[in-house]
Amino acid sequence: MSLMGKFGRQMIIFIGLLSVGVVSDASPEPEEVKIHTVFAVSSHLTPKYPKDFPHFDYVNPDAPKGGEIRLAALGTFDSFNRYARRGDSVTEGLKPYQRFIYDQLMVSNDEEYGVLYPLVAESVTYPDNYMWVEYNLNPKARFNDGKPVTASDVVFSFNKFIEEGLAQIGVLYKDVSKAIAVNSHKVRFEFSVPKKTFITDLAGLTILPEHIWKDKDLSEPLSEPVVGGGPYVVGDYKMGSYVTYERVKDYWAKDLPSRKGHFNFDKVTFEYFLDRSVTLEAFKAGEYDLRPESQIANWKEAYDIPAVERGDIIKAEIPNRAPKPLTALMYNTQAAPFTDRLVRQALSYLLDFESLNKTLFYGAYTRHESFMENTPYKAQGEPKGLELEILNQYKDQLPAEVFGPVWRPSKTDGSGNIRGAMRQALSLLKEAGWELKDRQLVNANTGEPMEFELLIYDSSTEKYANSFKKNLERIGVTLNIRKVDTSQYSKRMQEGDYQMLSLYFTEIPYPSTDMELTWHSKNVESSWNTANIDNPVIDALVEDILASQGNEERLLALGRAFDRVALWNFYGIPLWHSPYYRIAHWNKFSRPEKAPILEIGMDTWWYDTAKASTIAK
Repeated sequence: MSLMGKFGRQMIIFIGLLSVGVVSDASPEPEEVKIHTVFAVSSHLTPKYPKDFPHFDYVNPDAPKGGEIRLAALGTFDSFNRYARRGDSVTEGLKPYQRFIYDQLMVSNDEEYGVLYPLVAESVTYPDNYMWVEYNLNPKARFNDGKPVTASDVVFSFNKFIEEGLAQIGVLYKDVSKAIAVNSHKVRFEFSVPKKTFITDLAGLTILPEHIWKDKDLSEPLSEPVVGGGPYVVGDYKMGSYVTYERVKDYWAKDLPSRKGHFNFDKVTFEYFLDRSVTLEAFKAGEYDLRPESQIANWKEAYDIPAVERGDIIKAEIPNRAPKPLTALMYNTQAAPFTDRLVRQALSYLLDFESLNKTLFYGAYTRHESFMENTPYKAQGEPKGLELEILNQYKDQLPAEVFGPVWRPSKTDGSGNIRGAMRQALSLLKEAGWELKDRQLVNANTGEPMEFELLIYDSSTEKYANSFKKNLERIGVTLNIRKVDTSQYSKRMQEGDYQMLSLYFTEIPYPSTDMELTWHSKNVESSWNTANIDNPVIDALVEDILASQGNEERLLALGRAFDRVALWNFYGIPLWHSPYYRIAHWNKFSRPEKAPILEIGMDTWWYDTAKASTIAK
């Protein structure tokens, strides 16, 4: 598991329900339908870059190739198939879900959400009525064994994900009726209903080589690496201990504008560690090269060593301007006692952020306030205008508080004295049918005490979890903190075997079709809808968002309405975020002058021989 977060940003595999065939020509369109052919596609923005752009602005197109970067991963691995339904997949890439091994039809960048530029597909054709889309493939596209990438591979990949991939997301693409190889370099997807968003969604399809995968089960782990089409191949490895990716020096797309300046290291090695606490000492000993530091205490105190004083280790703070995922102590809303909204609200008073920020975090963090942090869609003040009009449709199904000021986390004075917060919590719990007896909170009807488990995999979580536990004890609630390894954590999360998790809700940079996976009740008890949210108003808002793609005025109001409703339903206890990426690295690397907006951009860094030669042995 990567230190950047195996359980981070949730991956979308673009799949759907379809029939597969090969035809010599496409069906004729009605004369009144206008056909467009574009080189880039966007879900909601005008693409920043023109057709003849040479490279993305945040890269160094002349970055030298060579050298090695060694990174740390947490846990272990027993599979080279990241799409398997079981097993621990090997980590890939310099940032979450950066594809090393396989190419996609089109590729995103680190400046624009929902905008994709040419990779395997060099252009896209679609009609005004959004009933189909065609991806025109680059005839130069090759897999790493030299075989060409064809439309048949694209259709095969799509079908493979449906039949053997993560089945719960097939519902998102139920309206894809056909995938057709029009010819060897053109693939067409047809829809049963108009779907503009499919144009961008399908552009992200990962392409598997049919000649490699036709006799393999995508749902099962792989004990050996296989050929892909991306910029790296698996080189040396020891199962569960380390893996080295080697740059494909004749990678077919290395000079494409969307790839220029990326993937500059000849080797990228991930060393696996079973305990996060061990990784810090391993880094300082030079066992790996670069460490994203998530613990502010470490950042402030643990790097007071000669290597930092000499400049052999660099501490870099890189501004983090991206929309934030809401990290939270997340409730399983289908598990007692968290089926009750009032209980969920009450317990939010017992996390004393101000005290934690003061005593543990050096005042460096900011409390999360929104599911759409750092975006225009964050709910503010009281609802008005179109947002109020939307919410009024569901007035009899919503708490009255939704129509007042937006919910914000309670604040304390940071002294550790939370008696006021405790009184508010107990008042809500009494309303929900709980009462104090012999210093224990019990259900007024059954006499059952309130007791639940927080499932964690990272020892660093225990510091603030123990503070939360002590505050709960003060109102008679028992919290059991259960630490498991990453394999157990992943398994229990996928099976819904938890009451509370320390995790995060996927960031929502704009109200998109992806929200159906993570928020709609049809995906309850899937690994996508992690909080197991089953709320008819949330469902209705998500469905309205799906139907309103392209209508920015309505999406702005819907995003704020959704955020407001979700906040007042207390699906988790918000934690905090930092305005910086904090990166410690051995002084072997250089990076472009301009940092991207949405990521750290480590796939644009390069090995600097001159700097590396100055490091003390």
